[in-house]
Amino acid sequence: MSISRESLWSLEEYARRRQEFRAEVMAHKKRRTVAVGGHVTLIFEDELTVRYQIQEMLRIERTFEERGILDELDAYNPLIPDGHNLKATMMIEYADEAVRKVELARLLGVQDRVYVQVGQHPRVFAVADEDLDRQNETKTSSVHFLRFELTPEMIAELRGQRGTGAPSLAIGIEHPNYTYRVDAVAPETLAALVRDLA
Repeated sequence: MSISRESLWSLEEYARRRQEFRAEVMAHKKRRTVAVGGHVTLIFEDELTVRYQIQEMLRIERTFEERGILDELDAYNPLIPDGHNLKATMMIEYADEAVRKVELARLLGVQDRVYVQVGQHPRVFAVADEDLDRQNETKTSSVHFLRFELTPEMIAELRGQRGTGAPSLAIGIEHPNYTYRVDAVAPETLAALVRDLA
């Protein structure tokens, strides 16, 4: 699934709809957000969250020319899951700027150590930042884009088609300087993510 140029609102139309649309998207995102430890948050993207991001970028940049709109679509459409994966924006958050600088240096490579685990299946580690590298030799970025590729068996289990009892999805990070695991995401989050899977 991807967002088409024709389905976007004009700047004027978006200005009229923005308040109501934003409230809808914030409630939607809340069900798709998982905190992993005290400093990492994953927001699992879908068509609605990406549509909102595109409309916001067009609004902020006052983009109305065709080329600029198509550039935004090209940048953000890859964040929409395609039926056999989950995609997430990962945010590393430290309120104190000095602490954040130190921690981002300690967390080099953390984006490659994020995983999801369906039931008793093997962990699926993220494919990170496919559009561009978001770390250098000295520090990682505070924002990363992650893709988790699931097998047909994992998808079937999450959708309750394998008769293994209630499906469960764990999310964790296994990094020398940041190791946390959420043993089972909340039921409303699991239900939202299952809808991303064909």
